[in-house]
Amino acid sequence: MGTDFHGWQLQKSGIRTVQQVVEKALSSIADQPVRVFCSGRTDAGVHAVEQVIHFETDVVREDKAWLFGGNVNLPSDVNFTWAKRVDDSFHARFSAFARRYHYKIHNTKVRSAIIGKHSLWESRALNIEHMNQAAQYLLGEHDFSAFRGSLCQAKSPIKTIEFIRLSQQGTDLLLDIKANAFLHHMVRNIVGTLLKVGKGERPVEWVKTVLDSKQRKEAGATAQPQGLYFVKAFY
Repeated sequence: MGTDFHGWQLQKSGIRTVQQVVEKALSSIADQPVRVFCSGRTDAGVHAVEQVIHFETDVVREDKAWLFGGNVNLPSDVNFTWAKRVDDSFHARFSAFARRYHYKIHNTKVRSAIIGKHSLWESRALNIEHMNQAAQYLLGEHDFSAFRGSLCQAKSPIKTIEFIRLSQQGTDLLLDIKANAFLHHMVRNIVGTLLKVGKGERPVEWVKTVLDSKQRKEAGATAQPQGLYFVKAFY
């Protein structure tokens, strides 16, 4: 879980990040420094279900040594689930052709003390049907500048969303989205925009207007990080 981390990327200040603890665990198995590369960096507070990493080393260890030995040296909020040797051409980030995210919303009048760090709490009633209708304007290839974070380093704002849909289970809502790639804060900015539709503050068609504007200021506020989950990278 990303709750107690300052994101994925290693920081010069030495603050706790996922990359920091992962590299420390693997370095202890290799008996030398190990640098890892991930399939998708996450911000502070964002979670990852199936992050993929790769590293290069001349040290020979069995796959199970990297897996189980690594887990022994990891904190309880990070865990390796498998390990295997790959071809030299493989890169965790650049070899991926698509990525999938979930965003969880706890939609109830009273906040939860249990899942507060794992989902966004929204006390106002949401129209899921309208949110789903609005989300369909984002399908396909578009310039997603309106949903791009100010610190985004992507070379191009043009991305392709393969699917996007919201489902409801009791008081919990789940946004499921898959695209060839994502801009910085793209999912959280989409959620913030769809929430305005769900709360009745904007009509369904407004999302298309936001998309066409290519202006970040036209979209909704960036949704909080604790509801976002990096689910999977596709190779």
